[in-house]
Parts: sequence; C-alpha cells; structure tokens
Amino acid sequence: MNKQELVDSLKEKGFPKPILDAFSRVKRENFIPEKLRAYAYEDTALPIGKGQTISQPYTIAVMLSLLELKKGQKVLEIGSGCGYVLALISEIVGTKGEVFGVEIVKELAEISKINLEKEKRYRNIEVYNRDGSFGLEEKSPFDRIIISAACEEIPERLVSQLKEKGIIVAPVGRYEQSLMAFEKTKGRMKLKKEIPGFVFVPFVKKE
Repeated sequence: MNKQELVDSLKEKGFPKPILDAFSRVKRENFIPEKLRAYAYEDTALPIGKGQTISQPYTIAVMLSLLELKKGQKVLEIGSGCGYVLALISEIVGTKGEVFGVEIVKELAEISKINLEKEKRYRNIEVYNRDGSFGLEEKSPFDRIIISAACEEIPERLVSQLKEKGIIVAPVGRYEQSLMAFEKTKGRMKLKKEIPGFVFVPFVKKE
C-alpha cells in the first residue's frame, strides 16, 4: 500500500478532511526504522524499538477524530514515541497551535526530535523525556490530551491539566482496551464516546 491508497482507505471509512489532509502531508516513513520503510503505508502497527510501536494509521485516525481538534489549540500527547502522531496533530491545529509530547523512553524522545526536525514546519512541537503520568504542568492547561498507551485509568494529574470543556482521549483497559473520549465538565470527566476492541502497548511509569 502506498500513501495515497492509505489515505483513500481512511476516506472510505468516513474520516473528515482535516485528518485525511494530515495523513497526506506527513511522511510516515520518516518516523519508522529504515529496515521497515517498505511497510510505511501499510495499515498496521510497526515496532520502533524499546518494546514500543507506531500505532496502526486507522487507530490513530480514530483517536484524532475523537479529539475533535481545532486550529490554534494547545495539545499534549502522553507516550509520544517516534513523533508521528505529534506531526499529524501539528498539521491539524496549524502554525498557531501548540503541540507537546511526553515520552518516558529517552532514546525514543531523542529519535522523535530528530524525526520532527526533518520537516522545518514542525516548529510548534516540543518533546520532553519524562514520566507521562505527571503530565506537563508548566505548559498547562491544555485544550486536548491524548494518551497513546494503554492505561487502566486516567492519571488524576492529567485531568487537572485539562481546560474546562477540554477533551482527553485514551485507550482504557488492561488486556484489551476501549478508546474512550472524556470531556471535562465542572472539573469532572464525562464520557463522550467509547469504541471497544483495541490493543495498545502498556503505559510505562518510572519505578
């Protein structure tokens, strides 16, 4: 499958134009190991080292649609891995948006910075190597938070760093996860939508 075929398959599944445009513009081959680049546009997860993966494009598209991203928003990704989702988010929120990634694996955080520097237009992205369960207090509050690893519950610190009426999207569950979108209403998390049937790598915390 090539990039256009991948985008066409996502279009057939009904994803909106801003998400399709982001997938059209971002070069997935820049975010995966060189030996796997022949598979860059297959609709499948791929290993990126240190026991982590780059998620299946369809799964990412579902999460992005649940986030309901808009131009100019401030967005935080927990478990930003190789930086691919950060690039997609950057395309959607535009140059006036701000995008932050938190990645606990130091090697992946460093690789993601290199990956993102290949494209000069990703100057609105910052990546931090730290424990994602603490969020990114100094840059909060955020309009949107996406957690790209399986968690049994949403860390309370992340809820506190989300704006009122902000949305947080995460795969929740132990062995198999449901993608869940919550909206912060009067300081509490209100479930907006739940889509079952996903499997993510587990959320990693420092010991």
